[in-house]
Amino acid sequence: MTSNDRYLDPHQARQRAPTPFEDLLGDAIERAYAEGIHDLQGLVSYLNVSGQSADNGLPWTESSFAALMARLGN
Repeated sequence: MTSNDRYLDPHQARQRAPTPFEDLLGDAIERAYAEGIHDLQGLVSYLNVSGQSADNGLPWTESSFAALMARLGN
């Protein structure tokens, strides 16, 4: 193994490219973290205030966010 063989490919487990919705959600989550929001309740509130609605078009709830993250993590 050479030193070039040792690297982390951040997309190695990805099955497909993210959808536009997933890209926008990721951007919104990154902005929330940058503002110091790190808890679920704060993140859900931030997403609802920022205008990033859930994938069904409804406001986020803690359970809808957790369910989506579980689904995307599979």
